[in-house]
Amino acid sequence: MVTEPYYEAVRTGQYEKPTGLKGKYDNVRRYWEDEVTGLFLRPYLESLIAEKRKRNEPVRILDLGCGSADGYDLLINIPASGTSLSDHEFRLITPDMLGIYKGFDVNPMLIEQGESLLGGNERVDLCVADFSQGLPPEVGETPYDLYFTSYGTLSHNDDEQSIKLLSDIAKHSGEHSLVVGDWLGRYSYEWQSLWTEDLGKVKFMDYVISYLYSAEERVGRELEHFPLRLMCRQEVENVIATASANAGIEIKSRKIFDRSVLVGRHMDTGEYNKHCQSLRKTVNSLFEIGMRTDLEALLLDYHAEPGFDSLNDFFRNMVASWNALVQFAIDLLHSPRASRIPAHPEALRKAMQVVKRAVESAAELEMGDPKANIIEPQLGYALRGLEMGSQQGMGVGHGLVAIMEIRK
Repeated sequence: MVTEPYYEAVRTGQYEKPTGLKGKYDNVRRYWEDEVTGLFLRPYLESLIAEKRKRNEPVRILDLGCGSADGYDLLINIPASGTSLSDHEFRLITPDMLGIYKGFDVNPMLIEQGESLLGGNERVDLCVADFSQGLPPEVGETPYDLYFTSYGTLSHNDDEQSIKLLSDIAKHSGEHSLVVGDWLGRYSYEWQSLWTEDLGKVKFMDYVISYLYSAEERVGRELEHFPLRLMCRQEVENVIATASANAGIEIKSRKIFDRSVLVGRHMDTGEYNKHCQSLRKTVNSLFEIGMRTDLEALLLDYHAEPGFDSLNDFFRNMVASWNALVQFAIDLLHSPRASRIPAHPEALRKAMQVVKRAVESAAELEMGDPKANIIEPQLGYALRGLEMGSQQGMGVGHGLVAIMEIRK
């Protein structure tokens, strides 16, 4: 597996926590991407945890490609559904329900960083291991309840390696286990120049983590490129079906979703699509306390790629809804009384209602800066909700995530 580019990122401080406006752990990562994965996973994880509670058993988690225990932060902070504002504990995985979080990563520097952050937690076990050829012996014999990957981890593998890993997981799992597989989306707008309808072509992209550095820092800096597998829904389903057949154990696909449809890392770099606007940087600003954002900078122009009618239709509709929501927020700030919500697709109407309530409630509050600290974060969450309600799991986001279930 690739290690050198990640060594460089760690050495230069790009993986430090927390960051906010830039770096690996920016606001979009924490308040958008992590939470989107958690919200899609929640109903399946709730069902599994309910079964574990009945048997008075804790939850065992295996994070493959854990980095510095990134999956721990994501999973532990998934909110339970139905919690009220008065509840003291809101998390789905309560402290008493976590048995073990075991993380594997091939990069020892990331494991070292994770141990420095969570080394005092007796329920966290991090170790260096390579799972490119299937589950390594370090996994042990005891099954896990959740086998987890995140942020394109499986795109480091070719299809045969991913099939072997999923097949091994199916054999290793217990009576009921969840599996989360995470790849790069084949049809992200960030790399529109790589789009192809022939799935036998452009299987891998030449990837560079230039997004961790500012435009000024990238000048004169030699960054290593490495191959990452691009996947669409059909390809993910084929991998799951083959792994299931090889294992002789059914792996059911429960949910496939796109993550970061318009806010992926390379929107800001334009590394693979010169038409990309620096959108992630602006959305990061929405979530930053005490910082006002130029909302006009959120308005997008979509440049179609000839020969891809269905993809162009999806992105045109997505961008139209995005721009309508942003313009609605701008208009409300100029005239809060002009708040009529037109007839729109359900996801857009819901997002507009969120913004409308935020503007109306902020007007009643006496505080330092309600625009920066209330309205803009809620616009960020509304845009996130728009993505969740509009995407179709086609591979049009930076990430394509599959939630799978195994029952024996």
